[in-house]
Amino acid sequence: MDFSKRVLEMQESPIRKLVPYAEKAKSMGKNVYYLNIGQPDLETPKEFFESIEKAPKVVAYSHSAGVMELREAFADYYQKWNMKFDAQDIMITTGGSEAIIFALGTVADPEDEILSIEPFYANYRGFSEMLNLKINAVRAIPETGYALPAIEDFEKKLTSKTKAIIFSNPSNPTGAVYTREEIEKIVNFAKKHNLFIISDEVYKEFTFDGTKHISVMEFDYTEKTIVVDSISKRYSACGARIGVFATKNKELFAQAMKFAQSRLCSPVVAQYGTIGLLKNLDDKYFEDMIEEYQKRRDAVYEEVSKIEGAVFKKPVGSFYLSVELPIDDTVEFIKWMLTDFDVDNETLMVAPLDGFYSTSGAGKKEIRIAYVLEPEKLRKACKILRLAVEKYNNK
Repeated sequence: MDFSKRVLEMQESPIRKLVPYAEKAKSMGKNVYYLNIGQPDLETPKEFFESIEKAPKVVAYSHSAGVMELREAFADYYQKWNMKFDAQDIMITTGGSEAIIFALGTVADPEDEILSIEPFYANYRGFSEMLNLKINAVRAIPETGYALPAIEDFEKKLTSKTKAIIFSNPSNPTGAVYTREEIEKIVNFAKKHNLFIISDEVYKEFTFDGTKHISVMEFDYTEKTIVVDSISKRYSACGARIGVFATKNKELFAQAMKFAQSRLCSPVVAQYGTIGLLKNLDDKYFEDMIEEYQKRRDAVYEEVSKIEGAVFKKPVGSFYLSVELPIDDTVEFIKWMLTDFDVDNETLMVAPLDGFYSTSGAGKKEIRIAYVLEPEKLRKACKILRLAVEKYNNK
């Protein structure tokens, strides 16, 4: 059969492509710890469901930019983070994914290039390939905790086709959190070369050890900045599919609205549920959530530290830990863990990091662990990982 070049060249999700191996393991009676995907196990707050009950009794289309009450609630929420958006700057999208697609599609044409910092959120590459764009990435390394690379490295990747830079802060998949000085370097680089900034701030609430999230909106480059956001992680509401595309640039917003109009609107019931989350949850909700995730981070860090030859630093943001293992090919290693290895009939699934890179051959020794289970389950899973590494290298 003939298929489009676009779909043939698009990579499979590195987060989901090994699911059939996990399903086979489960069919064999094994318990699988799923640490491959950022799906929190905390209950979605009751305020979401209570707010849905107050929604109109006819589930009609909303404005393509979203329900105004929700846009206003997001604007109020962002003020607490020093992000000065008005409701008219905010577009409700079908998850953060759609916001990324809208952003890329608005600022770049087919064959253009987008800069990023690798390893990056894998769907940056997938969405770019879908739009016939090229990701041209600057590499961060595990030895430094995937800290921001030197700006000179960004200069080397710049071409006449470069239109924007996209990055997540805190980082998915590494857990790195960029300092004010690092964000300022990115902004100054973008200014110098007249690039758009697409700032993925989905994990801004998830910072540990006193680390503070710094939004790109705190700098004087807002006219060429797009912020991408989502309720999926902070409210454990991944399936609600509510995201945000936000920019102070009125013309840019108007152009992106063409995409929004073509898909009519985002899920209306979930929009009303989100109003309840934004209006009714206080700081204690986030304090308790971060306390729980810090316990999970610590459990994973302590157990992975016992793996001889593992290269990584303690992450201070998001809910991921990326690590280089003493393994030549983590894709094959993960398959083996699911098909040929268990401890007391238990095994685990993690995400191979090669799909989070655009550089050919990069990330083959690295994995991403999503610490989205209770601390004791994470300790058991990471112990299984350590024993698997030991056996795999001696088989």
